[in-house]
Amino acid sequence: MDWRDLLPGIIGSFVGVMGWLLVGLYIQRRQFLRQARNAAKAVYFELDVNLTSIVVTHDHGLFADLDRSSFERLLPELATLLPAERLRTVVDAYMTHAGYRQIAAQADLPSHVRREALGRFIAVHRRALDTLRGCAFSKAERRAITDTHADAAADGLRDATASEKA
Repeated sequence: MDWRDLLPGIIGSFVGVMGWLLVGLYIQRRQFLRQARNAAKAVYFELDVNLTSIVVTHDHGLFADLDRSSFERLLPELATLLPAERLRTVVDAYMTHAGYRQIAAQADLPSHVRREALGRFIAVHRRALDTLRGCAFSKAERRAITDTHADAAADGLRDATASEKA
């Protein structure tokens, strides 16, 4: 057997193995990115529910528990998707939970102090939602989410107006 006979087989095998490796890495990276985006979506909706609870507390003084289970479970996936400064924005929203619990526990806190703190918690949650919305959802999904929020806000305004007239 001559080297000239083996050389095309060796080169073909090398090219095949390298191609298989690159395709495998590409597919694996896409899967990790898809999992990270799904994690960001789950945390987005958890933050959205928390924001609603904080807004109700701000407007009506009714405290509800805030959830953080998705965030704690999916933080490693979020860390692969978001750069540090954007991840910090999301973490800041969850850090406000300690302040929220403290405000709920202190009945003697003046109402203007409570409302100011809750207003800041709302702002932090909105920044986190904006951060996650940009990386977790496609443009069409972002439009759908925005339209849904606008419709819900309009329905809430109509309901509030109707109840005031009644």
